Amino acid sequence: MSLDDALDVLAAALLLSGAMLALAASVGVLRFVDVLSRMHAATKPQVLGILLCLAGAAVRLRDSVDLWMLVLAGAFQLVTAPVSAHLIGRVGYRTRHVRRDRLHVDELAGPDVDD
Repeated sequence: MSLDDALDVLAAALLLSGAMLALAASVGVLRFVDVLSRMHAATKPQVLGILLCLAGAAVRLRDSVDLWMLVLAGAFQLVTAPVSAHLIGRVGYRTRHVRRDRLHVDELAGPDVDD
């Protein structure tokens, strides 16, 4: 087996594992019941799946222009996914679409009267 064949197998493994994580994220978004669970499913495995797909493409392409474009796409995902998840969580909380009985700590709730 040559080096190119080994790199092709690595690229295929990265692409398939990234696609499986993206599929798991989409199933989680459809199956979970509340906003916070869906937000978790939409960000964590989805971003890792995209990064694995980008890594597989980088291993396969191996050109400096393509690599920089893939690095920029990965950095954009790493920066924007937490911000969008935070905003979705805040909007869900403010519009009362969050099941408050499932929260362990509610840091956004006002102070208790008994304190």
